Formats: sequence, structure tokens, C-alpha cells
Amino acid sequence: MNQAKQKVPKEEKAKIVLAILRNDKTTNEIAAQYVVHPNIISRWKQTVIEGLPELFEDKRRKIDRGQYREQEQKIERLQKLVGQRDYELDWLKKKLSIFDEPR
Repeated sequence: MNQAKQKVPKEEKAKIVLAILRNDKTTNEIAAQYVVHPNIISRWKQTVIEGLPELFEDKRRKIDRGQYREQEQKIERLQKLVGQRDYELDWLKKKLSIFDEPR
């Protein structure tokens, strides 16, 4: 049997590994059924087993208090800067309006 390198879709890999984990058939039986080398199936199984803990990680972003405080301070500085710029813009508009008045 010539088993040239073939691209196995991820869905197929998942099906194969689940079959192995169920222990319904031996690795060799499943390899023959799906025409994939048993060593490759063993590697896929190992990848799945090593990756399982990541499935149960809390994906929500955790910000510690220091980062939160730093973000709050940055927001406050930016709000002050925007306020200052608004004040300066209003002042400039008033000063420039004297040039718009008819003489």
C-alpha cells in the first residue's frame, strides 16, 4: 500500500482521534480503515491529549489591578488633554472672530 503524504482534513483527523479515544478498535484497525499510517494517528492523539487542558482555560481577558489602574490614569490624562484642547480651540475662535466683524 503506497501511503504518499496526503492532506487529511481537520474534521477527518478529529473523527480518527475520537475513534482511537473510544477504544472501539485498535490503532492498526483504524489506520487501515482511514488509510493513514498508525504512527501519524498516534501523533494526532498525542497532540489532542496535550491540547485538551487549553480547551478548559478561562478565555476572558484578565486585567490585574495594576493594569486597570494604569488604564484609568491614561484615560483621565487623555480626557484632560481633550478638555484643554477644546478650551484652547474655543479661545482661538473668539480671538479670530474679531477679524470677521465688519469695520
